[in-house]
Amino acid sequence: MTQLINDLGQPIAEPVSGEFPRPVPPRTPIDGSYCRIVPLDIDAHCTALFDAYAEDIENRIWTYLPYGPFPDAPAYRDWMVATCTDDETIFYTILDATGTPVGLAAYLRMKPRMGVIEIGHINYAPRLQRNAAATEAQFLFMKRAFDELGYRRYEWKTDTMNKASIRAGQRLGFLYEGTFRQAQITKGRNRDTAWYSILDHEWPKIEARFEQWLSPENFNDDGSQKTSLRIRTGADPCLVP
Repeated sequence: MTQLINDLGQPIAEPVSGEFPRPVPPRTPIDGSYCRIVPLDIDAHCTALFDAYAEDIENRIWTYLPYGPFPDAPAYRDWMVATCTDDETIFYTILDATGTPVGLAAYLRMKPRMGVIEIGHINYAPRLQRNAAATEAQFLFMKRAFDELGYRRYEWKTDTMNKASIRAGQRLGFLYEGTFRQAQITKGRNRDTAWYSILDHEWPKIEARFEQWLSPENFNDDGSQKTSLRIRTGADPCLVP
């Protein structure tokens, strides 16, 4: 690639084409083959989500989130009302094949003028974990950001202690970029945050790999996968100096 030089003799990056700002994600459904993503409706989804999360009797799903677990559905609703209703973070509920709410995720830290968006607040009930719907939900969020809205950069950030999230990010195609040390205090504990991303020019190959994996031909009659999905491999941020 030819290095660009400005009139002062300084190296500069290539110009960015396209129209900006990019659109803010709409509060509209996204239909998949194994799940459906819909805008969070607190009245319709709160109790069902609380009940689905309660299947995790050890409360493992809450360890690395900055909130929860909640003692009851009204307390969870209070958190939703306080946290999930502004325009800075757009929350969606993940429905399983029966239409039951089984997970939550959100677009956040959106920078439409830069074409940058993050996925976060991901919380899967036990019945959603480790199945095709779980993977498809992430694919559908990515597809909306890149194909529908034209974002340039899609981010995933996680506590470096959260090994399951690190493995998931690499499996889904995110590239590890670095660790922000002592980035936050979460539930009174230090949090070093690992940063991951997918860029728009990487997306077509990642999209094709997802589509191949999500094909019905890739699953046995019992729903188990025939071939695994691991789009990226890379260094464990916990081991990077």
